[in-house]
Amino acid sequence: MSGKKIAIIYKSLTGNTRQVAEAIRDALGGEEIVYFGEPKPDIVADLYFVGSWTDKGSCDGTVGEYLKQLEGKKLAVFGTAGYGDSREYYQKLACRVTECVPDTSEVLGSFYCQGKMPIGVRNRYVAMLREHPEDQKLNASVKNFDEALSHPDEKDFADARQWAQTMVDAV
Repeated sequence: MSGKKIAIIYKSLTGNTRQVAEAIRDALGGEEIVYFGEPKPDIVADLYFVGSWTDKGSCDGTVGEYLKQLEGKKLAVFGTAGYGDSREYYQKLACRVTECVPDTSEVLGSFYCQGKMPIGVRNRYVAMLREHPEDQKLNASVKNFDEALSHPDEKDFADARQWAQTMVDAV
């Protein structure tokens, strides 16, 4: 046990990001978890894991505002995205999220994985496909939706746990 104080702060719309946050918490059982939950002021920790669902290619607005308040902190950012499942896309998400972090703070790393989306999203794609059956982007969106249904999965959780331990070791 290292004695590091860890905060795991997250915002989850559909439960995907909460599940990843729980995997991170489980991986760090030997650390002192001083906070686990949604953003709130005055959390004091040695390392802040901050996670969010993906909203229009960035983090949830509440999380973005929270990150702006974390002056002089060590952070690790994580999240889930319904669209994607590509390392390049996840790196872009991490870059957009870290734009919210003050220059006085240090982002040690990021972890993103795919997450399932609400069925209403697929229904919207299918309705648009009825009007534009030749639209390859819509066909790709339906395919991506179907592939995302099983995520986050056990591999995603295992990867999150391993990443979390790496972040703690970096502090």
